[in-house]
Amino acid sequence: MKKMNVIVIFNKDMTETLMCERTKEPYKGMYNLVGGKIEKENDGLNEAYRELCEETNIKKSDTKLIHFMNITYIKWNKELEVYYGVLNKDVKLVEEVNKLKWVPIDDNFFDMNKYAGEGNIGHIIEEIKIDMK
Repeated sequence: MKKMNVIVIFNKDMTETLMCERTKEPYKGMYNLVGGKIEKENDGLNEAYRELCEETNIKKSDTKLIHFMNITYIKWNKELEVYYGVLNKDVKLVEEVNKLKWVPIDDNFFDMNKYAGEGNIGHIIEEIKIDMK
């Protein structure tokens, strides 16, 4: 099974979440969560920290990631591991490929003209907000 991860990062005040603007298809020009492929020899949590650092410069010492859920796509033999964390300080972001943008957490993440993932980003963020209450 092909494994991938997405990471939802909130600023330290819990008012914004980090998005990247995709530079290639699918979803070119739309906002998406940070994440990537999980290498077979590594565990998911370490891969989430690796992807987060590569794509944003956010290090393990800047946040504690929580493995929140997995979404399995049986038909495509693909599994998506979902992690989230809150920054414990301000961090200087460094973009790898995609532009990074802080978005207010009350934005409409179900807007499929703006956000990738066919509504999954909205579902993921709403479920995390419930978990954090």
